[in-house]
Amino acid sequence: MHLFKPVVTALALVLGTAQCLNTSPNSIDNPDIDPNATTRILFIGNSLTYYNDLPDMVKALADSAGITGVQAAQVAQPDYALEDHYADGRAVSAIQAGGWHYVALQQGPSSTTANRANLRQWAATFAQIIRSKGGTPAMFQVWPQIQNFSTFDAANESYRLAAEDIDGLLFPAGKAWQAALRRDPSIQLYYDGLHASVIGSYLAALTIFGELFDRSVIGLPGGLRVPSGSFLLTAEQTLLLQQSADEANGRIAP
Repeated sequence: MHLFKPVVTALALVLGTAQCLNTSPNSIDNPDIDPNATTRILFIGNSLTYYNDLPDMVKALADSAGITGVQAAQVAQPDYALEDHYADGRAVSAIQAGGWHYVALQQGPSSTTANRANLRQWAATFAQIIRSKGGTPAMFQVWPQIQNFSTFDAANESYRLAAEDIDGLLFPAGKAWQAALRRDPSIQLYYDGLHASVIGSYLAALTIFGELFDRSVIGLPGGLRVPSGSFLLTAEQTLLLQQSADEANGRIAP
């Protein structure tokens, strides 16, 4: 089956415009390990991960910073929670194949009491498998639907607790979104009220990259090429987003 992926080239984004590069997962269900890669990260998640080729954005940022040998792959399905991935089996098989240095786990915002408990339970289940294969688990903290904006803090806390439970990394994209919106409330991080615009995904990718490689993201390019297209941000947008990512990662003060 061939999935349609719109190609966008030389796309200039402005703060008042939300754009999307693709809406289909750009991966195979059991991605092969690149034996030449020195840093391999596997993303387990849903459309909040695969929209706009987010894993490929992380790799593109690494390439732009002169960090070679990075492989970013994903097992992502629409509407999946970690519990669904476990039952499906493909994500578990990919992890058990071994070779992944980091595995990032993501489901919905999980802000309610029941969903927080579910996130923590299944993150712990996956973390045990990841560590058994020599990898480090990480939590990819996501944002709530715009209609549930008031639950942002609760969603962030759910992922923080899950990362603490598993003694793993936290990729605090949700906090970075909050930081960007505080700097400019008009910035359009959402594409459709749930998924990220290209700007929102770029901010998430910056946050992941900065935490993964333990460095500031200020000065990285505001334009990237990924499999489904390319984009270019203004200098003002780029600095605002990079400052927000560094703030979320604890590198600069709010």
